[in-house]
Amino acid sequence: DLDECAASPCKDHQYCLNTDGSFSCRGCDASCVGCTGEGSDKCKTCASGYVKEDEKCTDIDECNLPEKVCMKENQDCVNTLGSYKCVCSEGFEDKDGTCVQT
Repeated sequence: DLDECAASPCKDHQYCLNTDGSFSCRGCDASCVGCTGEGSDKCKTCASGYVKEDEKCTDIDECNLPEKVCMKENQDCVNTLGSYKCVCSEGFEDKDGTCVQT
């Protein structure tokens, strides 16, 4: 079997999997920018919103950072994978970008 992966035939956001008589390109983990294999522990570098922790790219919980990320009144932070979103607190709704009481 010829190792086609030695020639790096895949795109930057993929890794090469050598198979018998061929190869396939597989997508890197969402936490990676470039990778050498499957999973968040095979990232070349971590994607935005992720940090390297115990040799793995782990989601940053922006809602628990010392500096508040949701600045508007009556707004709560909701962590998402690789990011966060600001939502109106319970009992409030978004009216033209402001959280007003319902």
